Amino acid sequence: MKIAIVGLGLIGGSLAKAIKKNTQYMCYGLDIDKQAVRSALEQEAIDSEITADKLDICDIVIISLHPVQTIDFMLANKDNFKKGGIVIDTCGVKGAIVDAVEKPLADAGVEFLGCHPMAGREFSGFSYSVDNLFEKASFIITKTDSTKQQVLDTVTKFAYDCGFAKVVVSDTKEHDEIIAYTSQLAHIVSSSYVKSPSLMRQAGFSAGSFKDLTRVAKLNEDMWTPLFMMNKDALVSEIDHIIEHLQEYRDAIGSGDKESLHELLKKGRELKELSNKHLAELTKEN
Repeated sequence: MKIAIVGLGLIGGSLAKAIKKNTQYMCYGLDIDKQAVRSALEQEAIDSEITADKLDICDIVIISLHPVQTIDFMLANKDNFKKGGIVIDTCGVKGAIVDAVEKPLADAGVEFLGCHPMAGREFSGFSYSVDNLFEKASFIITKTDSTKQQVLDTVTKFAYDCGFAKVVVSDTKEHDEIIAYTSQLAHIVSSSYVKSPSLMRQAGFSAGSFKDLTRVAKLNEDMWTPLFMMNKDALVSEIDHIIEHLQEYRDAIGSGDKESLHELLKKGRELKELSNKHLAELTKEN
């Protein structure tokens, strides 16, 4: 099978390296950053560079660009993809992407499937890509009423071949609602947390919890701004929830209400333990 990756950044580069490490697929790369292409060739992450007008030789084309660029590239090149071939994306929001490109690609004879590899780092660019980024990661597929079973099967096999630990089949609404909580809210909270006037005084006073909570504040604002805006309804709902709960903690602490604070902390611990148990049971079932 021939695979093309458009965008050799952290995710695209890591996918290329995973393909070459774990499969016998031919892997081609396309990027406007010629240094990224040269590095990919030197590291044997891709077999060859490819241009947009040659994408029709590939069975699967992976668009690994920022959200707006992803939509723009697919629409601009819908006639360059292989007829009957598969195009997938790697964006962290699915509804806006699928709504924009699924029908135009179908009209051009191309199968599109919205995907989301659940892995990343606080760095960006090909130089930070690694061949084992996805070894413990989930690969989310968001099917629609138009998705063919053969496409699901092909992309599922591809994900497992690349080394993903689990393939999760969802739909765009469920994906975007859950991702607003598990990923996007975490980045908002981390970005807000580092804006304390105490940030520059933390040296020598911080340990693991500080590192954990601040890690994803080192984000790429060019990518995350459109991701947040494309999923604004679900994300605002999650922000409202956390503001409500923070207010509960603030009120209990500010009023000296030890019993309420104790109960809030106890409830949080119990929910985390329940979540851990639930995840363990799901893992055992699978």
